[in-house]
Amino acid sequence: MSSKQTKPVEQAAAKKRLSKDERSRQLMDVAWSIVRSEGTDALTLGYLAERAGVTKPVVYDHFGTRTGLLGILYGEYDSRQHARMDEALRASGKSLRAVAKVIASTYVNCVMEMGREMPGISAALAGSPELDALKKALEAAFLVKCRDALQPFAKQPMAPAAMRAVLGAAEAVSFAAAAGEFSPGDAENEIYDAIVRIVQRA
Repeated sequence: MSSKQTKPVEQAAAKKRLSKDERSRQLMDVAWSIVRSEGTDALTLGYLAERAGVTKPVVYDHFGTRTGLLGILYGEYDSRQHARMDEALRASGKSLRAVAKVIASTYVNCVMEMGREMPGISAALAGSPELDALKKALEAAFLVKCRDALQPFAKQPMAPAAMRAVLGAAEAVSFAAAAGEFSPGDAENEIYDAIVRIVQRA
């Protein structure tokens, strides 16, 4: 659906009397729509207000700055990824291959669900010291989750460099799949193989 087609829908939703939480959700949905259809560079608070059919002060009241908005978008992606992984780990078998499959599949699936906008948002975070610190803090929490899930299958403590290699492989391969370089299934297989090799080496 084009931006011209979605705009009346977005503006109609904006005219309803919404609670603060409902308005925040609506604005976030429009923000994701902008990034998906036009890229991260197109996402400004002014343009978000225009697309959502609200005044600029409404958007500034919710997000403060473009930096704040990008941070919230990335945080939402990160929270979804954690929730999916937690659920999948609880339901998975207790073996290295089962856990590696969960980590690989949930990482790829979350990136593919968000679409090709995730590399752009990730790159935008790196361009701001404030957002880069946020990204690193969220990555650290993800690495702890992966380490705790994989440690029972390693003979020695998982080194920080090894866990960083897991995350680096997952991000690079998933983003390439989102860009259409190869299939999500191929991305899952490569991340899975990387995880198993790293843990077995440890």
